[in-house]
Amino acid sequence: MNHTSIETLPEFDDHTLLVTVVDQSSGLKAYIAIHRGGIKHPAFGATRMWNYPTDGEAIAEALKLSRIMSYKSALAGFKYGGAKAVIVFPKDRAQRSALLAAYARRVNYFRGYFITGADVGISLKDLRLMKKQTSFVVGFRSDPVAYTMLGVFYGIQISLKEVFGSAELKNRSFAVQGLGKTGTELLKLIYPHAKKIYVTDINKARMRSIKQDFPLVEPVAPHDIISQRVDVFSPCALGSVINKKTIKHIHARIIAGSANSQLENIEAGNLLYKKGILYAPDYVINAGGLMAVVDEYEHTHKDDNRLHRKVATIKHTLSEILAKSRRTHKPPHVIADALAEKIAKTFV
Repeated sequence: MNHTSIETLPEFDDHTLLVTVVDQSSGLKAYIAIHRGGIKHPAFGATRMWNYPTDGEAIAEALKLSRIMSYKSALAGFKYGGAKAVIVFPKDRAQRSALLAAYARRVNYFRGYFITGADVGISLKDLRLMKKQTSFVVGFRSDPVAYTMLGVFYGIQISLKEVFGSAELKNRSFAVQGLGKTGTELLKLIYPHAKKIYVTDINKARMRSIKQDFPLVEPVAPHDIISQRVDVFSPCALGSVINKKTIKHIHARIIAGSANSQLENIEAGNLLYKKGILYAPDYVINAGGLMAVVDEYEHTHKDDNRLHRKVATIKHTLSEILAKSRRTHKPPHVIADALAEKIAKTFV
């Protein structure tokens, strides 16, 4: 893909930088996108490893998710820009350790202006391996997943209050899509309170394990989860699950989950709004993970109280967005995007 074609991608937003990272000896192929920042202040963005069918799809994802990271940072009140790295899953799995080491060494070329951590496909074990090669990785002191889902839980409460007049989870029903790190953490938070929880994952073994740990959940097939008649649909897997095709089947009153970039495009959000479904912008409510790693970056010592206070600001941010949505009769994602874009323009 040449430079001109990258500029024509809908995911391209006058990005600061897009870098191709290759190491033939380990089979490494990765793309690092910096949307805003990374010059005076670092740009934060986790690293994802996925089996991308084409280079173009990997590039598009890096561009799209780096913009989302800028928005997330902006509405979380940070001065840091947004970035994202995606690694194309290696053909030879035996090369994984060498590949990650080679990638981590390349991160050093940014000299601290790109700070990364673990996303989909990257484990804590992987992160520790990377740490041996670069000091510009975070996500060790506090559990970013736990704080991500605490923020999502707050987002669900605020959304319930907006729609039903009460933040209580009692007598409420949920559909959770994806039972990985974030989906499982969400179950821990809602299971003691919810009336009904439908769950799904493409990994059948994980489904069986979840059923053992949370016996009252009701497993459904992956293609059926989005059509469940529930109060809250929580996408906790990959992005773009809310699109023109799937919206026809959504019967939830609220969409609030941890997945990044849940809307395929702006029009998908507009369709939700017209259908009377409240969408809690993902980068607003899942910012707890970013807050955790930024806290680790900025402070020498861990302080759970300090971090909990920061994550609790998500409640205020979402409440303000929903209030403005009511006043202006504009969808929440439009309000959030406008606020985030205004702030992100100041990142350097």
